[in-house]
Amino acid sequence: MTITLTENAAKQIRKQLAKRGKGLALRIGVKKVGCSGFAYTFGYADEVCADDQMFESYQANVVVDAGSFPFLDGSRIDFVKEGLNDSFRFDNPNVENTCGCGESFSLREPAKI
Repeated sequence: MTITLTENAAKQIRKQLAKRGKGLALRIGVKKVGCSGFAYTFGYADEVCADDQMFESYQANVVVDAGSFPFLDGSRIDFVKEGLNDSFRFDNPNVENTCGCGESFSLREPAKI
């Protein structure tokens, strides 16, 4: 039960937290939305709550709440640049399909958030 970062993702997280001037980690989660059902959420974690789990790779941390963790367990997060765009990308073993726009996904087993 884990979430890992690539070296590029960890570097980007450290860079964004330094630019922001505070924060412990990147907070990730999932929410119901879009044409396929779910989308990833991103934010900053200034504290770790009791139901959060924190994962560390390459001296960078990711925090996930207990409700989102089953949907993200086993994920590997990368940070990629394509042309003028850059973004975090998930290699999530729990995803069955993604929509054409790439913004939402469906899960292998229906779950409730």
